[in-house]
Amino acid sequence: MPFDMAAPVQAFDGTRLPDGRSPYRVSLCAESAEVRTKGLAFRIERGLEALETADTIIVPGRSEESGPPSDRVLEALRRAAGAGTRIASVCVGAFVLARAGLLDGLRATTHWMAAAELARRHPRVDVRPDVLYVDNGQILTSAGAAAGLDMCLHMIRRDLGSAVAAHAARMCVVPLEREGGQAQFIVHEHPPVPRGSELEPVLRWIEDNLAGEVTLGAMAARSGMSERTFGRRFREQTGTTPLQWLLRARVRRAQYLLENGDQSVERIARQSGFGSPTAFRERFRRVVGTTPYAYRAAFRAKTSASPDGSEVPLGVSHGQ
Repeated sequence: MPFDMAAPVQAFDGTRLPDGRSPYRVSLCAESAEVRTKGLAFRIERGLEALETADTIIVPGRSEESGPPSDRVLEALRRAAGAGTRIASVCVGAFVLARAGLLDGLRATTHWMAAAELARRHPRVDVRPDVLYVDNGQILTSAGAAAGLDMCLHMIRRDLGSAVAAHAARMCVVPLEREGGQAQFIVHEHPPVPRGSELEPVLRWIEDNLAGEVTLGAMAARSGMSERTFGRRFREQTGTTPLQWLLRARVRRAQYLLENGDQSVERIARQSGFGSPTAFRERFRRVVGTTPYAYRAAFRAKTSASPDGSEVPLGVSHGQ
């Protein structure tokens, strides 16, 4: 499936360190020199021997028409897993990992339409249909194609820290909040600001004053509009309400502080503009899908330790 292949290539190949260097070398390999899909044919320069020297292997989804993966492919993946190589799948690529026996006894996910079939074919796999991706440490799986990009950014962040991952996300033009309120552990310091819009100055002002009291009236006055007009224009240009945008900005500020310091959760709550630690914890869990303490432990910036069995839950739409 072309997107399943292209998304990881773009994410990793476009990643840059602060000094501009490329931390990853990305290559494609296949059992044959040509791979065909609907309306496309790809010439692949490397064979399965490339898996022997890879640090990370990402298996894209394959169509049902392609038939099952060959024994050569499955054995190559088993050898790589035995050597400790990190292996991930995108979308229905999970079926390949499951067929190789790499998901036995592990939690895994795939496209929601295929989750029941994955569980039926491979009963030893703990299939989670309601998450974006599952990180078991060495073995990762993602849901639909777009979730594969979320997983790749998560892997970049594990390897290189949140600042590099945030830049990679911007290069991929990934929205800060997935539509439908789907929680992610892909962190940007602030929600997206519509560049060049009439709201940009007031949004910048909000970001600079997150720790203080920011009311709808103050936002509207800052923009020179009535509250009703401001609310309407805000939704038109950001896709959400001023209050929801403000709350997400405060959560993102809290994530940044949790990753980059040792301040107490109570102090971070105040610096992020939440009225109480209890309100902060409740909002943080709703947006991010975990507690501030667990987030700090699992995703401290610049650590290479992999979160054990982390999952990113699908959220519930709140009319965004």
